[in-house]
Amino acid sequence: MGRAFEYRRASKEKRWDKMSKLFPKLAKNITIAAKEGGSDPELNAKLRTAILNAKAQNMPKDNIEAAIKRASGKDSENFAEITYEGKGPHGVLVFVECATDNNTRTVANIKSYFNKYGGGTVPTGSLEFMFSRKAVFELDPPDDKGIDDIELELIESGLEEIEKVEDTIFVYGDYTNFGALGSAIESLGLSVKKASLKRIALNQVEVTEEQLADIEKLIDKIEDDDDVQAVYTNIA
Repeated sequence: MGRAFEYRRASKEKRWDKMSKLFPKLAKNITIAAKEGGSDPELNAKLRTAILNAKAQNMPKDNIEAAIKRASGKDSENFAEITYEGKGPHGVLVFVECATDNNTRTVANIKSYFNKYGGGTVPTGSLEFMFSRKAVFELDPPDDKGIDDIELELIESGLEEIEKVEDTIFVYGDYTNFGALGSAIESLGLSVKKASLKRIALNQVEVTEEQLADIEKLIDKIEDDDDVQAVYTNIA
């Protein structure tokens, strides 16, 4: 499952101005989760995950609490979670996940980005079968367990693949097993850096450095949009 693009994106997140780019996206995730399942993270797994990811990015506690409170406010915004699909430069496939309070604005923006950077959107559902939706957990390697021990402990909870990249253990499972895997990881006392549902391309494509530079212009522009929560491609 080549995941170089995901690693590249994770690297980019570290370079982002957190206050102006990353924190608002994390706060929106928290607000949406709280509005859907309630403000108690113990009873709301989606909210618990959103908070965990925010803490992993050093988002201040006050910001997290404000995002939760915003969900129950009288003037709280109604965000819709929407996906857009398209083809970028050199035929690369692009899957975009958004959370928006104005779909007209968001779809116009997404289409303009594709058109400007040598691509175009395709009808919703066109790329769905080309991406597999996975539960992904990024863990700190424990001192008392090896990767083989963790694998044995998690197989019955839906683990499909596990790998170590530098100082992070990546755990993968089908998206339907997100809750079961998360609970099992929690029960083992493992430290979770990040947990999410990702779309991983079933057939990856190789691109040259020159082609990648063209593609990244589009991806960077899409990621900079306030309504965009995640971008996935089929780059190997």
